[in-house]
Amino acid sequence: MRSHKPRLAGQTSQALIEFALISPVLLLLLFGIIDIGRAVFYYDTLGHAAREGARAAVQASIQLPSNADVLTSVSSQMAGVPVTEPCPQGPITSATPPNNAAWLYVTEPNPPASVEANPPMNAPGGEYSASAAGGCSAVNPASGNAPLQVTIRLNLILITPVIAQATANRILITASAIFRTEY
Repeated sequence: MRSHKPRLAGQTSQALIEFALISPVLLLLLFGIIDIGRAVFYYDTLGHAAREGARAAVQASIQLPSNADVLTSVSSQMAGVPVTEPCPQGPITSATPPNNAAWLYVTEPNPPASVEANPPMNAPGGEYSASAAGGCSAVNPASGNAPLQVTIRLNLILITPVIAQATANRILITASAIFRTEY
C-alpha cells in the first residue's frame, strides 16, 4: 500500500508568493527584449529604405525621378510606418516626427540645419526649381552626376515602461544614403 503524505497548505502559498515576486522582473526582461528587437528591426529597415530611396532619386530614366517617386520607394520599404515629407529639400530639423512615423528628406550631402535660399543641387532631376517657402529650402534639381542624400528620421515609441522612461519614451532613429545621379 502506498502512503499518502498530507500536503501542507503553506507550500502552495509559498510557490505563489515566489512567482509573484519574480514575475515582474521576468516580464520586464521579456518586454525589454521585444523593444530592443523592434529598435534593431527599424534601424535595419530605415537603412534599407534610405538606400532604396536614394536609388530612386538618382536613376536615369525617360522621365526623371521626383520627390514623389522617392517617397513611394521609401514607403514601400517601411513595414507599416507612415512616411511623409515635411520639407523634402530640407532643412533637416531637430524637430521630432509624430509617434511611430518617419520624415523623408532629399537634399545635398551634409545639408545645413537652416533654410537655404540658394542651395546647391538638392532635389531629384524631375523636380521644378522653386524658391524657399516658409521654413523649407529652395528647390534646385540635380544634374551632371551631382550627389544627392536621402535622409529618413523615425520616432519609435517604446512599450516597456522602464526603458521608455530611460529614453524619454522614444528612440529617434536616423538613416541616410548618398548616391550620385545618373543623369
